[in-house]
Amino acid sequence: MVTATEILTLAQWFSPTFPVGSFAYSHGLEWDIESGTIKTGADVQDWISLVLRDGAGWNDCLLLAAAYRAEGDPAVAEIDATSRALAASRERLQETVQQGASFCRAVSGITRTDLYDLTYPVAVGRAARLENLPLDVTAQHYLQAFISNLVSVAMRLVPLGQTEGQVLIHALAPSCIDFARRALAADLNDLSATTFLCDIAAMKHETQYSRIFRT
Repeated sequence: MVTATEILTLAQWFSPTFPVGSFAYSHGLEWDIESGTIKTGADVQDWISLVLRDGAGWNDCLLLAAAYRAEGDPAVAEIDATSRALAASRERLQETVQQGASFCRAVSGITRTDLYDLTYPVAVGRAARLENLPLDVTAQHYLQAFISNLVSVAMRLVPLGQTEGQVLIHALAPSCIDFARRALAADLNDLSATTFLCDIAAMKHETQYSRIFRT
Protein backbone atom coordinates (compact mmCIF):
# COMPACT_ATOMS: atom_id res chain seq x y z
CA MET A 1 0.00 0.00 0.00
CA VAL A 2 1.18 3.51 -0.81
CA THR A 3 1.47 5.56 2.35
CA ALA A 4 0.30 9.12 2.88
CA THR A 5 3.90 10.20 3.43
CA GLU A 6 4.95 8.74 0.07
CA ILE A 7 2.10 10.47 -1.74
CA LEU A 8 2.88 13.80 -0.09
CA THR A 9 6.60 13.46 -0.89
CA LEU A 10 5.82 12.93 -4.58
CA ALA A 11 3.29 15.77 -4.52
CA GLN A 12 6.05 18.01 -3.17
CA TRP A 13 8.61 16.86 -5.75
CA PHE A 14 6.26 17.56 -8.65
CA SER A 15 4.64 20.69 -7.29
CA PRO A 16 5.14 23.87 -9.38
CA THR A 17 6.86 25.31 -6.28
CA PHE A 18 9.60 22.66 -6.27
CA PRO A 19 12.75 24.41 -7.55
CA VAL A 20 13.43 22.60 -10.82
CA GLY A 21 12.35 25.54 -12.98
CA SER A 22 10.00 23.49 -15.18
CA PHE A 23 7.92 26.61 -15.86
CA ALA A 24 10.77 27.93 -18.03
CA TYR A 25 10.61 25.10 -20.58
CA SER A 26 8.12 24.47 -23.37
CA HIS A 27 9.68 21.38 -25.01
CA GLY A 28 9.37 23.09 -28.41
CA LEU A 29 5.65 23.77 -27.96
CA GLU A 30 6.24 27.52 -28.05
CA TRP A 31 7.49 27.28 -31.64
CA ASP A 32 4.51 25.23 -32.81
CA ILE A 33 2.13 27.78 -31.29
CA GLU A 34 4.08 30.70 -32.77
CA SER A 35 4.14 29.09 -36.21
CA GLY A 36 0.37 28.49 -36.17
CA THR A 37 0.56 24.70 -36.07
CA ILE A 38 -1.29 24.67 -32.75
CA LYS A 39 -4.31 26.94 -32.43
CA THR A 40 -6.88 25.21 -30.23
CA GLY A 41 -7.22 23.13 -27.11
CA ALA A 42 -7.78 20.05 -29.26
CA ASP A 43 -4.49 20.75 -31.05
CA VAL A 44 -2.72 20.98 -27.68
CA GLN A 45 -4.20 17.69 -26.49
CA ASP A 46 -3.17 15.92 -29.69
CA TRP A 47 0.38 17.33 -29.46
CA ILE A 48 0.84 16.29 -25.84
CA SER A 49 -0.67 12.85 -26.46
CA LEU A 50 1.81 12.33 -29.29
CA VAL A 51 4.78 13.31 -27.10
CA LEU A 52 3.54 11.01 -24.33
CA ARG A 53 3.04 8.03 -26.62
CA ASP A 54 5.86 8.36 -29.13
CA GLY A 55 8.35 10.84 -27.69
CA ALA A 56 9.92 12.06 -24.48
CA GLY A 57 7.06 10.97 -22.24
CA TRP A 58 7.55 7.31 -23.11
CA ASN A 59 11.35 7.42 -23.11
CA ASP A 60 11.56 9.40 -19.88
CA CYS A 61 9.41 6.82 -18.15
CA LEU A 62 11.68 4.01 -19.35
CA LEU A 63 14.76 5.92 -18.18
CA LEU A 64 13.17 6.70 -14.82
CA ALA A 65 12.34 3.02 -14.26
CA ALA A 66 15.81 1.88 -15.33
CA ALA A 67 17.46 4.35 -12.93
CA TYR A 68 15.18 3.15 -10.13
CA ARG A 69 16.15 -0.48 -10.74
CA ALA A 70 19.86 0.19 -11.33
CA GLU A 71 22.34 -1.21 -8.82
CA GLY A 72 25.06 1.31 -8.01
CA ASP A 73 26.32 4.60 -9.37
CA PRO A 74 28.14 3.17 -12.46
CA ALA A 75 24.88 1.66 -13.72
CA VAL A 76 23.02 4.93 -13.08
CA ALA A 77 25.75 6.87 -14.91
CA GLU A 78 25.38 4.61 -17.94
CA ILE A 79 21.62 5.19 -18.03
CA ASP A 80 22.22 8.92 -17.68
CA ALA A 81 24.58 8.85 -20.68
CA THR A 82 21.81 7.17 -22.68
CA SER A 83 19.37 9.85 -21.57
CA ARG A 84 21.70 12.60 -22.76
CA ALA A 85 22.29 10.87 -26.08
CA LEU A 86 18.53 10.71 -26.72
CA ALA A 87 18.13 14.50 -26.60
CA ALA A 88 17.30 15.47 -30.17
CA SER A 89 18.53 19.06 -29.98
CA ARG A 90 20.65 21.41 -27.91
CA GLU A 91 17.63 22.83 -26.10
CA ARG A 92 16.17 19.41 -25.33
CA LEU A 93 19.48 18.47 -23.73
CA GLN A 94 19.50 21.75 -21.81
CA GLU A 95 15.96 21.09 -20.61
CA THR A 96 16.66 17.69 -19.12
CA VAL A 97 20.14 18.53 -17.77
CA GLN A 98 19.15 21.76 -16.04
CA GLN A 99 15.96 20.40 -14.51
CA GLY A 100 17.79 17.27 -13.40
CA ALA A 101 20.60 19.21 -11.76
CA SER A 102 18.11 21.45 -9.94
CA PHE A 103 16.12 18.42 -8.80
CA CYS A 104 19.25 16.73 -7.46
CA ARG A 105 20.26 19.82 -5.50
CA ALA A 106 16.82 20.24 -4.00
CA VAL A 107 16.33 16.60 -2.99
CA SER A 108 19.86 16.37 -1.61
CA GLY A 109 19.27 19.48 0.47
CA ILE A 110 15.98 18.18 1.84
CA THR A 111 16.85 14.55 2.52
CA ARG A 112 20.67 14.60 2.74
CA THR A 113 20.64 12.03 -0.05
CA ASP A 114 23.86 12.11 -2.05
CA LEU A 115 22.61 12.85 -5.57
CA TYR A 116 24.97 14.12 -8.25
CA ASP A 117 23.87 15.94 -11.41
CA LEU A 118 21.73 13.67 -13.57
CA THR A 119 19.22 14.24 -16.33
CA TYR A 120 15.74 14.80 -14.99
CA PRO A 121 14.08 11.37 -15.43
CA VAL A 122 17.21 9.57 -14.24
CA ALA A 123 17.45 11.86 -11.21
CA VAL A 124 13.82 11.19 -10.30
CA GLY A 125 14.21 7.43 -10.65
CA ARG A 126 17.39 7.36 -8.57
CA ALA A 127 15.94 9.61 -5.87
CA ALA A 128 12.75 7.55 -5.66
CA ARG A 129 14.80 4.39 -5.19
CA LEU A 130 16.96 5.96 -2.47
CA GLU A 131 13.86 7.24 -0.68
CA ASN A 132 12.00 3.92 -1.09
CA LEU A 133 9.10 5.50 -2.96
CA PRO A 134 6.87 3.26 -5.10
CA LEU A 135 8.03 3.16 -8.73
CA ASP A 136 4.59 3.03 -10.33
CA VAL A 137 3.23 6.04 -8.46
CA THR A 138 6.47 7.97 -9.03
CA ALA A 139 6.22 7.39 -12.79
CA GLN A 140 2.58 8.46 -12.83
CA HIS A 141 3.36 11.68 -10.95
CA TYR A 142 6.29 12.40 -13.26
CA LEU A 143 4.11 12.14 -16.38
CA GLN A 144 1.33 14.15 -14.75
CA ALA A 145 3.79 16.95 -13.97
CA PHE A 146 5.13 16.78 -17.53
CA ILE A 147 1.74 17.23 -19.15
CA SER A 148 0.67 19.85 -16.60
CA ASN A 149 3.67 21.99 -17.48
CA LEU A 150 2.95 21.71 -21.21
CA VAL A 151 -0.69 22.65 -20.66
CA SER A 152 0.50 25.64 -18.63
CA VAL A 153 2.55 26.74 -21.64
CA ALA A 154 -0.50 26.47 -23.86
CA MET A 155 -2.67 28.36 -21.36
CA ARG A 156 -0.32 31.33 -21.70
CA LEU A 157 0.37 31.23 -25.43
CA VAL A 158 -2.60 29.76 -27.34
CA PRO A 159 -4.16 31.08 -25.11
CA LEU A 160 -6.41 28.67 -23.23
CA GLY A 161 -8.62 29.56 -20.31
CA GLN A 162 -7.78 28.14 -16.92
CA THR A 163 -10.79 25.83 -16.90
CA GLU A 164 -10.05 24.57 -20.40
CA GLY A 165 -6.48 23.89 -19.36
CA GLN A 166 -7.60 21.89 -16.33
CA VAL A 167 -10.04 19.94 -18.50
CA LEU A 168 -7.10 18.97 -20.73
CA ILE A 169 -5.00 17.80 -17.77
CA HIS A 170 -7.94 15.77 -16.49
CA ALA A 171 -8.51 14.22 -19.92
CA LEU A 172 -4.85 13.23 -20.22
CA ALA A 173 -4.60 11.69 -16.72
CA PRO A 174 -5.60 8.17 -17.88
CA SER A 175 -2.74 8.31 -20.40
CA CYS A 176 -0.29 8.96 -17.57
CA ILE A 177 -1.48 5.83 -15.79
CA ASP A 178 -1.50 3.74 -18.97
CA PHE A 179 1.93 4.75 -20.26
CA ALA A 180 3.51 4.42 -16.83
CA ARG A 181 2.10 0.90 -16.53
CA ARG A 182 3.35 -0.07 -19.99
CA ALA A 183 6.77 1.49 -19.46
CA LEU A 184 7.32 -0.33 -16.18
CA ALA A 185 6.69 -3.62 -17.98
CA ALA A 186 9.33 -2.71 -20.60
CA ASP A 187 13.06 -1.90 -20.50
CA LEU A 188 15.64 0.25 -22.29
CA ASN A 189 15.47 -2.01 -25.34
CA ASP A 190 12.06 -0.41 -25.91
CA LEU A 191 13.40 3.14 -26.19
CA SER A 192 11.92 4.71 -29.30
CA ALA A 193 10.88 8.15 -30.54
CA THR A 194 9.07 9.09 -33.73
CA THR A 195 8.00 12.63 -32.87
CA PHE A 196 10.06 14.16 -35.65
CA LEU A 197 7.95 17.31 -36.06
CA CYS A 198 8.17 18.00 -32.31
CA ASP A 199 11.94 17.57 -32.50
CA ILE A 200 12.12 19.98 -35.43
CA ALA A 201 10.00 22.48 -33.48
CA ALA A 202 12.53 22.29 -30.62
CA MET A 203 15.36 22.95 -33.08
CA LYS A 204 13.58 25.91 -34.66
CA HIS A 205 12.88 27.35 -31.22
CA GLU A 206 16.63 27.79 -30.75
CA THR A 207 16.60 30.65 -33.27
CA GLN A 208 13.09 31.98 -32.62
CA TYR A 209 13.28 35.77 -32.68
CA SER A 210 10.99 36.52 -29.75
CA ARG A 211 10.27 33.91 -27.12
CA ILE A 212 9.24 33.44 -23.50
CA PHE A 213 10.55 29.96 -22.76
CA ARG A 214 14.05 28.50 -22.77
CA THR A 215 13.05 25.54 -24.93
